[in-house]
Amino acid sequence: MEPKKKLFSFEDTPSKSLDEVNGSIKVPDNAGFWKTLLTYTGPGILIAVGYMDPGNWITSIAGGAQFKYSLLSVILISSLIAMLLQAMSARLGIVTGKDLAQLTRESTSKRTGFVLWVITELAIMATDIAEIIGSAIAIKLLFNIPLIVGILITSADVLILLLLMKLGFRKIEAIVATLVAVILLVFSYEVFLSGPQVTELLEGYFPSTDIVTNKSMLYLALGIVGATVMPHDLYLGSSISQTRALDRSDRSAVKKAIKFTTIDSNIQLTIAFVVNSLLLVLGAALFFGTDSQLGRFVDLFNALSNSHIVGAIASPLLSMLFAVALLSSGQSSTITGTLSGQIIMEGFIHLKMPLWAQRLLTRLLSVSPVIAFAIYYHGNEAKIEDLLTMSQVFLSIALPFAVVPLVIFTSSKKLMGEFVNRAWVKYSAWIATIVLIVLNIYLIMQSLGIVK
Repeated sequence: MEPKKKLFSFEDTPSKSLDEVNGSIKVPDNAGFWKTLLTYTGPGILIAVGYMDPGNWITSIAGGAQFKYSLLSVILISSLIAMLLQAMSARLGIVTGKDLAQLTRESTSKRTGFVLWVITELAIMATDIAEIIGSAIAIKLLFNIPLIVGILITSADVLILLLLMKLGFRKIEAIVATLVAVILLVFSYEVFLSGPQVTELLEGYFPSTDIVTNKSMLYLALGIVGATVMPHDLYLGSSISQTRALDRSDRSAVKKAIKFTTIDSNIQLTIAFVVNSLLLVLGAALFFGTDSQLGRFVDLFNALSNSHIVGAIASPLLSMLFAVALLSSGQSSTITGTLSGQIIMEGFIHLKMPLWAQRLLTRLLSVSPVIAFAIYYHGNEAKIEDLLTMSQVFLSIALPFAVVPLVIFTSSKKLMGEFVNRAWVKYSAWIATIVLIVLNIYLIMQSLGIVK
């Protein structure tokens, strides 16, 4: 009689990162550039999802509504920082064969590793909260389903993810890419209809001194930059870069993997940059100078069908497309959040748990405060969306614990060998890291009312 399998177990030696998909995708030998790039295309889109999740939408649209195109330069700088750090994350996984969580745990004590796991788990829960709120509100807007019921529906996505994992990692990449395409097409269409001023739009990508001197503009700029790099994306990037089969003893194979993974990452993060730019341009083209209140998803939904606010192009179709894009964003982010949860759980505390159990546990922890708020405030969307602000505080706290080890590890000659960061990459990464940490500390202090 076979011994009964345990629901979870602690391993003395951690297995490969995302063991069930690690090295599962074969790379063709001696293929051309485009065929090779197609094979490596996929992980980048999972990463890019984190940069256009529902938590970023309000800030980008509000930035356009209040200051027209001036903050496009902030989105551009933020995207360049993201490309730099995500490329480093992918390089770390490819060269070492370990993810960021595993390497951080190896460099710390068991107790410190546990503390870091708690902090990072809270960050993933915070990200999950934004996805739950965005998806639930989208469901209510599309189908007029009560918010509490919508929250419970989003909790059932564990079953969808289990099915996707059985279909193979390439299927997951394709589904997420489809959802991202929906978001991109919806906002491209809405921006096209809004008729933005192209010359002013392009000028917005050049930084202005007003961003620093105008306190309100600075606050929104900090919000955009502070939410740029998601901690869980760095752990995720170092892991899913290993889904392609690789002989690490072959220097040329490692070099090729780094090259094409970085190209994929930069292409997909460029798409995220375009989406975030479209959100801000939409806010500028439709709402600048209208004095409309756009602090909530519901406000945006209603405004798009209100001719007194957006003019002649207003229609229920625009509102519905917005809700579809919101739902797509929430559901695509759900997949990446689940994978990140598995990575940090196995990496930091060596806890091996079936995916369904791990997903159920993290989802229940994330859903609980949202349901509690929904019941307490009788399904009031405005009050529930206040949880988004609180979730950003958790993300800000967790950020240094991911970025600092990443820069240290990728700058270590002993660990990375010939693939160690070049001097300009190393110093650029440290400058970006310090800037992100300072901005996030400032945002935390603002959120807690310590500074005005």
